[in-house]
Amino acid sequence: MLSGPPPVMATLEGCRCRGASARNNNSILYSILKSDSFVTPEAHQQHSHHHTLQHLHQKTPSSSSSSSAPASLQELRQQQACSCGSTRRRGVLRAPQVTCKAASAVLVKTLRFVKNVPCFRELPEDDQLMLIRSGWAPLLVLGLAQDRVDFDTTETVEPSMLQRILTGVPERQSEAVTGQSRAAVGVSVVDIEAIKAFLKKCWSVDISTKEYAYLKGAVLFNPDLEGLRCLHYIQSLRREAHQALNEHVRLIHRDDTTRFAKLLIALSMLRAISPPVVAQLFFRPVIGTVNIEEVLMEMFYGK
Repeated sequence: MLSGPPPVMATLEGCRCRGASARNNNSILYSILKSDSFVTPEAHQQHSHHHTLQHLHQKTPSSSSSSSAPASLQELRQQQACSCGSTRRRGVLRAPQVTCKAASAVLVKTLRFVKNVPCFRELPEDDQLMLIRSGWAPLLVLGLAQDRVDFDTTETVEPSMLQRILTGVPERQSEAVTGQSRAAVGVSVVDIEAIKAFLKKCWSVDISTKEYAYLKGAVLFNPDLEGLRCLHYIQSLRREAHQALNEHVRLIHRDDTTRFAKLLIALSMLRAISPPVVAQLFFRPVIGTVNIEEVLMEMFYGK
């Protein structure tokens, strides 16, 4: 059992960028662990948009075949390479109605998690926006892993520029497709396999609820973004999340000396996943051409 928060977490003070705004529970350990169980009135503002997403699922097309992938991403990239560049391997969800609905539910939970972290809410709004925009996708994929949301894909072929020229299809016509057509184009098989590899990594390690919470804290508080006003404070929050994760692993998994390293490897795999890919794969079939950031802001701030 946890005997209590580590010293650094017990002594961490509020964000000095915001002046002297005192709070009782200012530890990221306390905030993150508690936030998943909070149910606030603000969460109800997110439900209307979530219901909209659910209604949009009803007419989502589905496919019937699934794709197979080689053992490594490097092999996959080599297989996709073609000397004439005539085709590029891409994939779409085999059952978009089911998967997009599950991803939408995870997105609601993810934004609720972020909203209920006091350390985050006390940051300047500009910093909040930057952290949400950079962190929503990796946080979502972490949520997919935590909720054991698996998915299958089927391959689709996107014509290359050379093929468009040879078949007489102008580039501008290709760019003028509808949102549903864009969704049908899918994403690179390499990107799909990167997401699936991360999910399998998490499931093989059998990450606990507390470990997921610490990982979310490490992902959310990203000090590598340019223009952060509370940069040093955000750096300290990420360090604290890593330290709390390390101490938890050492306390609970005394005999597993490699577990912390495995979790860090999972984090590194997560950072390689592109937010546009996540949006295209899991939400483009639902929202069409709508900017995913507009949806995020509407759900988070209730605007």
